[in-house]
Amino acid sequence: MRLYYAPGACSLAPHIVLREVGANFTLTRVNTATHRVEDGADYYTIAPKGQVPVLELDDGTRISEGPVVCQFIADQAGDTALLPAYGSLARLRVLEWCNYLTSEIHKSFTPIFHRHVDTAAIDALKTILQRKLAWVDTQLQGRAHLTGEPFTIADAYLYVLATWAPPVELDLSGLEHLHAFQRRVAERPAVRAARRAEGLPA
Repeated sequence: MRLYYAPGACSLAPHIVLREVGANFTLTRVNTATHRVEDGADYYTIAPKGQVPVLELDDGTRISEGPVVCQFIADQAGDTALLPAYGSLARLRVLEWCNYLTSEIHKSFTPIFHRHVDTAAIDALKTILQRKLAWVDTQLQGRAHLTGEPFTIADAYLYVLATWAPPVELDLSGLEHLHAFQRRVAERPAVRAARRAEGLPA
């Protein structure tokens, strides 16, 4: 398999999951500003949406959308800790979190990274994000991870999204449960290996 990624982007979540399951894969870096891959090819010819991640399978099939890519990886590996068995309530809880993270947290961050968005809009988005992440913080109280003890694909996703707070100066002070979660996840061998491979501080 081949994972198309940008360092520290949402593609870091499936990258972590690939390492959690011990998958055999290669990485291809994408410049999200120029939409070129390492060899200079036009990324739009690989991913018409122009976004990472894309997971390319051995037969050339390509899968996009981070939470879906993570789900595919966990299912193919048969890892029911990362993603519980089909039809179980535990699985639905993990997917429920993935949906919340992608629709409420991820997409609230996205406009902040665009320079053309005015300051007032950015401030409003930061207020929204602070409120939503404060709620996430309450859900982590007394829990090692979002759904309890097992580390799941949702946890990989939350970890990555929360790493975006410092670069955009989003104040998450006081969210002690979220901070503790971030510290725990950062120590996982798969997370450290993924960060090193992407050239990020491990």
